[in-house]
Amino acid sequence: MNMAKILWVDDEIDSLKSQIMFLENKGYEVQTRTNGFDAVEFVKDNIVDVVLLDESMPGITGLQTLQQIKELNSNLPVVLITKNEAENLMDEAIGSQISDYLIKPVNPNQVWLSLKKIIDNKRLVAEKTTSAYQQEFRSLFMALNSNPDYNEWMDIYKKLVYWELEMKKSDSPEMQEVFQSQKTEANTEFFKFISKNYATWVSPKSPDGPIMSHTMMKFKVLPHLEKSIPLFFVLVDNLRYDQWKVIQPIFAESFRIQEEDTFYAILPTATQYARNAIFAGMMPIDIEKQFPVQWRNDDEEGGKNMFEEEFFKAQLKKLGKGDLKYSYTKITNNHDGQKLVDNIHNMMENDLNVIVYNFVDMLSHARTEMEVLKELAGDETSYRSITESWFEHSPLHQALKKIADKKLTLIVATDHGSVRVKNAVKVIGDKQTTANLRYKHGRNLNYEAKDVLAFRDPREAGLPVPNVNSSFIFAKGDLYLCYPNNYNHFANYYRNTFQHGGVSLEEMIVPVVRMTNK
Repeated sequence: MNMAKILWVDDEIDSLKSQIMFLENKGYEVQTRTNGFDAVEFVKDNIVDVVLLDESMPGITGLQTLQQIKELNSNLPVVLITKNEAENLMDEAIGSQISDYLIKPVNPNQVWLSLKKIIDNKRLVAEKTTSAYQQEFRSLFMALNSNPDYNEWMDIYKKLVYWELEMKKSDSPEMQEVFQSQKTEANTEFFKFISKNYATWVSPKSPDGPIMSHTMMKFKVLPHLEKSIPLFFVLVDNLRYDQWKVIQPIFAESFRIQEEDTFYAILPTATQYARNAIFAGMMPIDIEKQFPVQWRNDDEEGGKNMFEEEFFKAQLKKLGKGDLKYSYTKITNNHDGQKLVDNIHNMMENDLNVIVYNFVDMLSHARTEMEVLKELAGDETSYRSITESWFEHSPLHQALKKIADKKLTLIVATDHGSVRVKNAVKVIGDKQTTANLRYKHGRNLNYEAKDVLAFRDPREAGLPVPNVNSSFIFAKGDLYLCYPNNYNHFANYYRNTFQHGGVSLEEMIVPVVRMTNK
């Protein structure tokens, strides 16, 4: 490792000779200056890793020096050293983003510890993360192999997301690789689990099953209606659990998180099925029965999510909440978003406000349409960071901040997640077969049985039967389904894009989070 370069600024630097020797013996290179002006000049022209800065010096004060150093290099760590324990000084120094604060007389070990903390922090955190994951790896491996039930699967996935976010701190490419292979293995096991249990869960006779799209409203949203406390239900389309985790801190600044939970999106994990199921409180097969005019199958003309509000009204009525005062707002562009910001105060008059926000969905679809987005969201890390920066600056965030000081309940959820697809597989079908890359339905589908979860009778999956002899297939893990004509072109075009509709932890286990005002 290179020697770290320290600049120590103190008007009585001669009295610190023994301290400086101590640091040099520990392998630091120490330069000294006796006043703020010289210190600022030195920082201008030299590489410095940390500045040790005396607060009270003749000429410009330590705080003024700090200000000028930060203007030159805002990331340079500065440790303020002072005789003065006055609290207002500490507040001011901490407000000016110092990295540490020492009170004179300082002992050499204190200074050394402070430097170690600042300089080695990144490396130490990386090492700690790597070794902590190595321990966790074993217990995750055991959990995967101990026949987990649907609750345990949700825990496994949350742990994987936790480690995926932690891994950013580890600079070990080997560990990243180990982690990726563990995630892939988890998805392989999850696919077997869903293949075995899904039909039972969605069968009307089933006594037991997780909360899913069609029961989420009933169990996770409506029970939190309270007299004279408005409930805001915000559905951010296509928001994976890891994307929720990166925007969670932004929510936590304005709201108190009461319950962070997950539920299972139904198959196909696509907007038109999963989201209609949420608002109707029914599986698609029942929506089609009850709303034959409004329900559209994939191969029919017209918008597939045009009637959510109507479905929702029917669900409220069925649950004996038909007389609620509610609003339903759908946002698909920035203009709608601005209208929400202007109108959110009026919504405080309602018992329940439903807001459907389409940003993430636009992003993941656009990601395949536009080369620039392939650049921007080329992997999970960048996908998360786009989501974070979108939400931070979004009209949705602005609108929610406007009401954050009012008494309210806020529930944020999604309809399905998405998965980065890596391996193309061939599917042969007739002309009526759907275009989605993660699921297909149609007559005479030809496919490799090991690549998909297939329902020859869609009714077993709670789905309408679009045509006689139509079957549904759902892609496993990170596969995507391409037709043989022009196969190589499509395989290359869609590789590494984020898609949804199939069976993976990322698509099926999705967040529902309840918050209140602080």
